[in-house]
Amino acid sequence: MVVVRREGDGYNSEGDDEIEHFKNKEKTGLGLLTASAFFYPFEDSDCQKASNSTACSPPQLQVFLFFFSLYVVALAQGGHKPCVQAFGADQFDEQDPIECKAKSSFFNWWYFSFSAGILVVLTVLNYIQDNLGWGLGFGVPCIVMCLALIIFFLGTKTYRFRAHSDDINPFIRIGQVFVRAVRNWQTNPTAISTEEEAQGILAHEGIQQFKFLNKALVMPDGSKKDGRVCSIDDIEEAKAVLRLVPIWATSLVYAIVFAQVSTLFTKQGVTMDRKITSSLQIPPASLQSFVTIAIVTVLPIYDCILVPVARAITRKPSGISMLQRIGIGIFFAMLSMVAAAIVENKRLEIAIEHGLVDTPKATVPMSVWWLIPQYLFFGVADVFTMVGLQEFFYDQAPGELKSVGISLYLSIFGIGSFLSSFLISVIEKTTSRNGHTSWFADNLNRAHFDYFYWLLAGLTAASLIVHIYFSRSYIYNRKLVI
Repeated sequence: MVVVRREGDGYNSEGDDEIEHFKNKEKTGLGLLTASAFFYPFEDSDCQKASNSTACSPPQLQVFLFFFSLYVVALAQGGHKPCVQAFGADQFDEQDPIECKAKSSFFNWWYFSFSAGILVVLTVLNYIQDNLGWGLGFGVPCIVMCLALIIFFLGTKTYRFRAHSDDINPFIRIGQVFVRAVRNWQTNPTAISTEEEAQGILAHEGIQQFKFLNKALVMPDGSKKDGRVCSIDDIEEAKAVLRLVPIWATSLVYAIVFAQVSTLFTKQGVTMDRKITSSLQIPPASLQSFVTIAIVTVLPIYDCILVPVARAITRKPSGISMLQRIGIGIFFAMLSMVAAAIVENKRLEIAIEHGLVDTPKATVPMSVWWLIPQYLFFGVADVFTMVGLQEFFYDQAPGELKSVGISLYLSIFGIGSFLSSFLISVIEKTTSRNGHTSWFADNLNRAHFDYFYWLLAGLTAASLIVHIYFSRSYIYNRKLVI
């Protein structure tokens, strides 16, 4: 295991440089977005006055600058998010009991801060963009990013950095294990047992799991005698990567559910009574703030109350295991889908009762506040699953691949979004055959989002069962002390 030391101890700051690099890219992207909106202002009134679509179009330079800025921000986020979480968690010494407990809380408070920022965006920035202009709306986050970069620089002398091993690149090292295991596929089991006994690993907890990789211990026939031998640590790293795959796969259903919060949930809200007062309506997209409210409310309770109580019972620094936490979150995601299905079914019944089936633009006389439970359930699910996945993929990835572990966590939601679109597309084509009304018809009063929510609830329940199965057999990485 690699250890962490402060910069003054002579360890390099490559992790610091990576974060600085991507922060600069993000700052550049936000700056270009601000410029595209500020220097080329384009108002809806311009479009209304225009007599043709060409005059209504923004300047080509503005379009180019806008999309170029978005790609720069996306590139920066792709590098910044995995690095900053891994780097933050690296500041804690796993060998220190106090810091080990604090490290578990780090992921809670990191996500708390992230969610609090989203809450500000959904309230303050949305108001600025709608009422004061997009130039200022993009400019504010650009200024905030610059301030964040300055604060980040101020802490440079206090940061800890992982010591870089002189060993071979971890990707090559782990890859060699799989390649050699395949080349040794026909190796005599006796030779493998002899090598295992020579390295004293017969009693190791994970030796029986993915045992085919133990074949990498034997040098392939015809190999040079002085060739590099795969050690038990190399094989353990390869097994650690394989153990992540089932958890990654079972979390994809959660990501599909996650994609509905900002899409179908909002479409439900558009059709419902959103009046707060006689002259004020709540924007349907603003209901997403209830997910964030649930997160910033439940996370402190979880970290300050539930974890200490669980810690006293289980004697684990984190209170409950990471996989248990993920499973609890998946359960709440299932409850969110059940609540969404029940509310949508009721909305359709009310639409039928009031003869609104063929008037999709009419407001269904059902308060939009009925949607709040499904948002709150999913907010609680995020507290458990989202944060649990972050900690799990960081903690269980091989020592030199911590940021790659966080990248795997992020890939769950990227691929989950694609799977959500694919699933909706398949259901759309299947349910609209032979003249039938699709579950996702443009007229929501004839559509059946409720059927889709029940389907997702069933898939989530199935993924929870599979998750529990793999969790029971999961072997956590052993911590090597140097």
